[in-house]
Amino acid sequence: MPSAPPRRILVAGVTGAGKSTLAQAIAERLRLTYTEIDGLYHGPGWTPREEFIAEVDAFSSEPAWVTEWQYRSVRPMLAARADLLVWLDYPFRVSFGRVIRRTWHRARTREELWNGNTEPGMWHAVTNREGIIRWAFDTRNKLRDSMPAVTAANPRLQIVRLRSQRETDAWLAATAPR
Repeated sequence: MPSAPPRRILVAGVTGAGKSTLAQAIAERLRLTYTEIDGLYHGPGWTPREEFIAEVDAFSSEPAWVTEWQYRSVRPMLAARADLLVWLDYPFRVSFGRVIRRTWHRARTREELWNGNTEPGMWHAVTNREGIIRWAFDTRNKLRDSMPAVTAANPRLQIVRLRSQRETDAWLAATAPR
């Protein structure tokens, strides 16, 4: 008997890998609800929202969803509830190039991100300890290093590791719509 298709899906990857883009595409293709976890986390002034953990608990208790696998405070909860984790394990040069281009665009256009926040600018992104470009560089290996522990802690969690955009596109195309 074939196993049921995944209905609770996480998309993991380093900063700039394309987690949100892929999560949205999966949700659309499988007709699942997508929740952008950054929008739940970031309050005005880039402060963490008090309701974050409760809101993640609420949506991840639902029978079907797609979101990004981020934020240490909720990663264990999400992994325990998910059926599938799609891991974008691209070469660093790919994700780093993407985060630089994305940050440059957002800083230049002053695009609103979550709850009134905009990119603080390229200088901040590169020099501040929590600047997104510096963060991407400093954390580039953390996810890869943590995956053995994730697998051990969540033996029923199916993990699909995709190492290039071509692999990702092929996987998504082969993912049957509901």
